[in-house]
Amino acid sequence: MLKRTLTALALAAVGLPAIIYGGIFYFLLMGIFLVGGAWEYARLYRAVQYEPNEIVTVGGVLVIATARFFFAEYAIFATVVFVLLAMTVHIIEYERGRDQAALDFSITVTGIVYIGWLGSYLLDLRNLSNGVWWFMFILPLVWATDTGAYSIGAVYGKHKMAPRLSPKKSWEGYLAGIFTAIYAGVLLAYAFSALGPQPLNGLIDPLQGALIGFFISAIAPLGDLGESMLKRQSGLKDSSNIFPGHGGFLDRIDSWIWGSVIGYFIIQFFIL
Repeated sequence: MLKRTLTALALAAVGLPAIIYGGIFYFLLMGIFLVGGAWEYARLYRAVQYEPNEIVTVGGVLVIATARFFFAEYAIFATVVFVLLAMTVHIIEYERGRDQAALDFSITVTGIVYIGWLGSYLLDLRNLSNGVWWFMFILPLVWATDTGAYSIGAVYGKHKMAPRLSPKKSWEGYLAGIFTAIYAGVLLAYAFSALGPQPLNGLIDPLQGALIGFFISAIAPLGDLGESMLKRQSGLKDSSNIFPGHGGFLDRIDSWIWGSVIGYFIIQFFIL
């Protein structure tokens, strides 16, 4: 627990200034996580003898994220180019004798789309009007979900939620995560719309905060379970050990990706 706490504090010391300042600093922060996640993704599959093209996967994620942040009108074009490039590369690999090249192609494209395209909603969320405040509203709901589920589940968890994927996760922890996120949603909505400078004044109320907290906490844990599926198939406990007590890049952003996607579209369709 001490190792996890110290790592979390170190990440916050680096991440918070980048989140608040935005721009190139925020892009570099999230770019490192997304590119690192893409590298780990390829590594997970290589551990079980698949061969996604690491250069195309990592390069695709980097280019798509860069386009989404700086040149949004070219983001779809960049995605299409890398999907076609992936097929070209794996066609060549098949001709060179790699019989599983079609599966390798599917894995490469999944990494590009899932980590590159969906992961870039972490950038889109910060680029919204009042983006720093929306980020500081949505992502803490993901963190509150994780904290509530971990704290309560570790002590009171009796009924396993997904015993094959994540034996330590329980329905008690899942429900605790939902409760924690709803409570956090109410507090954050009140703080951002009724206290101090009121950065989101008039845009969100505590009831909306509770509903957003519910939806994110109910759905975003699937990102964690999805990454657990990748790790179980690869036979690895963590995507890497770059963050002591927290695993790797993918271990950090698995639920962030889902939370940012859900939060972005809720904000776009129902609030702004």
